[in-house]
Amino acid sequence: MSNEKQVDSGRRGLLVATCAAGGVAGLATAGAFVSTFQPSERAKAAGAPVEVDISDLAPGQMKTVEWRGKPVWVLRRTPEMIAELPKLDSKLADPKSQRNPDEFTPEYARNETRSIKPEYLVAIGICTHLGCSPTTKLQAGPQPSLPDDWQGGFLCPCHGSIFDVAGRVYKNVPAPDNLPVPRHMYLSDTKLVIGKDEKGEA
Repeated sequence: MSNEKQVDSGRRGLLVATCAAGGVAGLATAGAFVSTFQPSERAKAAGAPVEVDISDLAPGQMKTVEWRGKPVWVLRRTPEMIAELPKLDSKLADPKSQRNPDEFTPEYARNETRSIKPEYLVAIGICTHLGCSPTTKLQAGPQPSLPDDWQGGFLCPCHGSIFDVAGRVYKNVPAPDNLPVPRHMYLSDTKLVIGKDEKGEA
């Protein structure tokens, strides 16, 4: 009788151990399966769309995300920044984004703010001259290497090209074109996707 109980408890222990191991394996498999829904690093590098949470951006702030190995800037412009844009047209090389529009500016961003929503600039932060990454110079006013009437924007440290807060290039600088605007769309008021719009993926 006691031998039978020992065998039963041994079997019970084996059964518990087997179930526990199976459960762990099942959870690991489920975790691996769920993770396949997210774009892999390889897919991101190849250009998979990237979702960006913009709920934490205050007016005047910018965040940088990576898409296709490039920095993409998302700048939340202040009302003052937006109001200054039309006043800069005479100083810019391509104020209406008409030069190489298919390469640099999607149709929905061929406007004064170069954006879907005037409040937000979405641009690839790579200078169109030789591929350096400009630095942010959002504060208005005289500063080294910038015009005395500077209204905020970006300065390329490599060769001095300057861009306004819509990514539009100034006249008489080495950069030939405005900063590229990637295809993008808003999923909600607080979510943006880069690399995709209503027409499909870039």
